[in-house]
Parts: sequence; C-alpha cells; structure tokens
Amino acid sequence: MILLNFNIVNIEAKCKNGAEVSDDERLKISENNTKAILRILDIHDIKASFFVEVSLVEKLQNLLKAISFQGHEIAFYNKDSNPEEIENTKRITQDFLEKHIKGFRQKDNKISYQSLKLMEFSYISNIDNAGILFPFKRLRRDTTIIEEDGLSIVPESISPYSQLPYNDFIFQVLPMKYYQNMVFETLKNDEFVLIYLNSWQFTDFKKYHFDVPFYRRLNSGKKMEDKLDALLTWINEKEMATSRMKDYIF
Repeated sequence: MILLNFNIVNIEAKCKNGAEVSDDERLKISENNTKAILRILDIHDIKASFFVEVSLVEKLQNLLKAISFQGHEIAFYNKDSNPEEIENTKRITQDFLEKHIKGFRQKDNKISYQSLKLMEFSYISNIDNAGILFPFKRLRRDTTIIEEDGLSIVPESISPYSQLPYNDFIFQVLPMKYYQNMVFETLKNDEFVLIYLNSWQFTDFKKYHFDVPFYRRLNSGKKMEDKLDALLTWINEKEMATSRMKDYIF
C-alpha cells in the first residue's frame, strides 16, 4: 500500500537582495501550490492525506473544504501551537468540514501522546528533519505501526535496501526511475510505503526569490509537479494500491 501525504506549510525562507514577501503572499503561494497538487491527484484519481499546519487552518477554510470535497483526508501538522490552540482549531475545523480530524503530525514530540488522545486524535505520523546530509545518518529501524496510549503510531518509511527514508528531500533529488525501483522493492518487504511532500516544494523559485539552498531549488516548482505526475502515472500503470492514512489504519 502507498500512503501519499502532503504537508501544507508556508515557506519560511527570507528573500534575496532585501526583497520581501508578506505573510498574505506566502499564504497565497501555499494555496496555489496545493491547488496544483489537487489537479494532479484528480487527473490520476488518487486520494491522499493533507496535513495542514495548525496556524493556517482558519485562513484556508475554503481550500480545506475543496480538499475534503474531492475525497482527500484533512489532518493536522503542528509546528509550535500549544494544546489549547490545537484543540480549539480542531473543534472549528470539524464544525466547518463536518468530519472528524483523526491524524496529527509534528517533527518533535512537543505535544504528548496523552494530550493528543484527550483531544480525540486517532493516529500520530511524526516526521524527522530532512537535509542534504541527513539521509546518510539514518539507521535501520522498525517500520511497523504500533499502539501507544490508545493511539496508532505510524513511523516514517525507509528503504530496507538503500536505507534512504521516503521524505520530501529524497523525492526531490532522486531520479524518478531510482525512486520507483526503491518503492517497488520496499513493498516487497513492508506492508506500506509512506511518502510525504511539502506544499512549498512546488514553489516557482524563479518567480519568488527566496533564499533557499541550491539543493532545495533543484526540481522544485513545475519540475516537482512533473515528478509527482510521473510517480502517479507509474503507480496507476503498475496497478499499485493507494490509500488515505485514516482508511489504511482503521
């Protein structure tokens, strides 16, 4: 099973040469990038899970309604919101979507599993920081979903052969043929592959002069759209099963 995820997060990088991009403009970039992702998913009739950064949820209500209407899952991505903010945002979101928010993601375990269980989340899908050298520091680890404090804990996927993780950075830099082979080989060994990307990776850095490292500009924008399109085309050609996170876990 392939679990395809997207993190909706604003790009945080500063701009070059003293230029500025306002918070509203950054939000609009995230919205447009997400709409590009939705178009590609719709073409291939594949459903995914979208983890929306908590502080952006109320600002993107119309976008989240569109995502949900198209059959995708809405979940939360937390950067630095506190439990009270998360709980309040969850209540508001469930009211306007008329659906229960089950998934939660963060890079560091800032919010305890007990607190998240009390907020009635059902599963946790934490991720690690990804940089140019980070993948080469990874060690083999268990990729099985476990239960803890009444929550399903979904680990990041990692190739049992190359030991490369399936994070946003690896998708961006690896040649598609190699990436496809990695997915195919991993599914022979594991029950699922969790693939996640960030909305900001679809930013046109020629138009917006953000000061990002060269390896993060590589294959970004339209090239990232083309890579995603190529991956989904391959998935359908090989008749590989895909699922939203909540459907697979429960």
